[in-house]
Amino acid sequence: MNSIIKNICLLFASAFLLNSCIIQNPKPEKCEVKEITVTKIYEGGTKDIVIDNTDNNLYYINRGLEQGLTIKALKDHILNKKATLHLAKTIAGTSRHIAQLKVNDSIYYTEFK
Repeated sequence: MNSIIKNICLLFASAFLLNSCIIQNPKPEKCEVKEITVTKIYEGGTKDIVIDNTDNNLYYINRGLEQGLTIKALKDHILNKKATLHLAKTIAGTSRHIAQLKVNDSIYYTEFK
């Protein structure tokens, strides 16, 4: 009986932890703001847009190609420019998930509503 209760608690704790790592409806106040210089833009994963910077840190727009963004348009507008990223935070820390991408006063992508 005691091991059944432990297993149930472990199951609920695991479900909570996994759910806490899922990024849904991020808010500006729950993001880390980071400025980078964009050095590369390419497709990665499942229609994700990957953005690389001078420190070789990779950031991504989840399924960005399904949301009307194109690699060519982003390269034309933001390549080799300073960009402001809002990176979603999770229970595990700051992710590499871009919630908002801005260059100067132009917002090229946002998940904020």
